[in-house]
Amino acid sequence: MSKVRNRKKLSAACGAAIALFFVAASISAQAPPPAPYTPGKAPHVGGNSFEGPKDVVYLPVRPLEDTRLNMYFGDWRNSEPNVMFGTLVVRDILTPGDNLSPPYPGAVLEHAKFLSFGKLEAGGRTVPSTLKGLQVFFYVSEGEGEVSGGGKTEPIHKGSAILIPEGLEFTLHNTGETQLSAYMVGDPTYPGFKPLSSFVVKDEAKLPHSNPPDASPFTNPGAGGHWAHITHGFFNRGNGLATVGAIITVEILPLQLGEPHPHFPGHEEIWCEIEGKSVAFVGSQLRMQHPGEAYMLRPDNLTTHSNINFGEPGDKPIKFLWFSTSTKVSTTPH
Repeated sequence: MSKVRNRKKLSAACGAAIALFFVAASISAQAPPPAPYTPGKAPHVGGNSFEGPKDVVYLPVRPLEDTRLNMYFGDWRNSEPNVMFGTLVVRDILTPGDNLSPPYPGAVLEHAKFLSFGKLEAGGRTVPSTLKGLQVFFYVSEGEGEVSGGGKTEPIHKGSAILIPEGLEFTLHNTGETQLSAYMVGDPTYPGFKPLSSFVVKDEAKLPHSNPPDASPFTNPGAGGHWAHITHGFFNRGNGLATVGAIITVEILPLQLGEPHPHFPGHEEIWCEIEGKSVAFVGSQLRMQHPGEAYMLRPDNLTTHSNINFGEPGDKPIKFLWFSTSTKVSTTPH
């Protein structure tokens, strides 16, 4: 019976998304496509992109890029393991490539160095390591331990966000009886960049959720924008990051969805599911998404995306690790 109910829930969610697509498609046949991006006026970063649902516009024809949608998704389960810092077993989720034309699945990153998933076995400790030309962000998804460097040690646990700056010798230690797992984002540095003098640990549970930059009747209570996104910010270029613009978590409550919207060229935005199971609504297609899987929307200012929580009222929110860099200029020629 539970399988039947689950199929019905998914069918209802997919039906709602498909209905939204066809309504928007019919609107687009009567209205011009969205205006080209104007510097300083892009609505795509934070807040809502449109005044209301009636303004969400799709192209009247299906973009050819839709047929390559799988190239924009990556899952650590499909990657071979490698070792970092001596003992940390790491599997790639997304890797360097091309924002607009990935050479293989998951090879979409032009600004961030990598998105990976690392595991440290119970009692394990990494060797003392120093980053050069790179910083690493960790979001702990399971287990407990400690991070040491620069003469200090701090505990870490599920929900801890850690930024290891360039030039600091550090170690990670799993002090628990189960594996210590973390999502990892590689943040490249550049000549002249001044890294923090020490690592920083933030506890997600102690951070307030972000408020919407602009008031809108279509933003749900507690959400920071795009109708349904409940966000907690960790790091940005103002407090430690070099190349990556910002790293946050995003939660979406049951039976809610984010506002469908596109991204402009040079906007590298990653959605990595870390809790729950959802539907990614990208272009004219739907994809089931589960923890450990991530995607980037093709930033052509045409393809639209949203994330849908098809759970029932009272279920837990779905949660994503989100990071983004917006240069407004693609670094690859097309």
